[in-house]
Amino acid sequence: MATTSFSELERVNRIGSGTGGTVYKVLHRPTGRLYALKVIYGNHEDSVRLQMCREIEILRDVDNPNVVRCHDMFDHNGEIQVLLEFMDKGSLEGIHIPLEQPLSDLTRQVLSGLYYLHRRKIVHRDIKPSNLLINSRREVKIADFGVSRVLAQTMDPCNSSVGTIAYMSPERINTDLNHGQYDGYAGDIWSLGVSILEFYLGRFPFSVGRQGDWASLMCAICMSQPPEAPPSASREFREFIACCLQRDPARRWTAGQLLRHPFITQNSTDYGFKSS
Repeated sequence: MATTSFSELERVNRIGSGTGGTVYKVLHRPTGRLYALKVIYGNHEDSVRLQMCREIEILRDVDNPNVVRCHDMFDHNGEIQVLLEFMDKGSLEGIHIPLEQPLSDLTRQVLSGLYYLHRRKIVHRDIKPSNLLINSRREVKIADFGVSRVLAQTMDPCNSSVGTIAYMSPERINTDLNHGQYDGYAGDIWSLGVSILEFYLGRFPFSVGRQGDWASLMCAICMSQPPEAPPSASREFREFIACCLQRDPARRWTAGQLLRHPFITQNSTDYGFKSS
């Protein structure tokens, strides 16, 4: 999409609210196309605004079939507004996928998007079911880069506490683990594993609810053994989840390695979720 004039956009309805922003379905009147417009709250200091604009500029270059496309950005009345690809079927939050073949298709799509982002030195930092969107073509895409950070040698490591604690890795919640080192790529893989296991089980895979208080979630995630797929699942799926949910982040598989895991490669037929 070519650069758009903000005045050409018409708000249709609100489709969601998240950390720091509200998302609207908007109509681009000249073309009749639908988009999502994320309005980021608040009047930010110049330095923060500059950093946000810099991140969004980088995200405009992201082009992958399994990542929600960022089309344009507006600085309107002191609010930063981001024009995004519209996903007409919404998020995967609350979805139950007990069959492994369609779950493998979905997982492959998310992994493909994550592999692309990680290769571009982008860590998402908030992978969770509500940030995985689907459209009527059954394409699954990673969304919400409001908290992503572009990693480069010149930048600070991932030490700002953003994201949803329920899906955070143990070493991110408790910095005493792993000698205070945090690998954002491995953190994304943990969050992916928790999300995929939740889809399979139809519930949050820890002993507490994901809306539980901070202390209960911290105990469940940091003090107990990582959750496992049940014995009734295939060996391939159980091992796949184990490769994601290693307590030691150095032992977690990368997105590239997981794309070659038998759970993904042996279920390569399209069972309802379109693969990229």
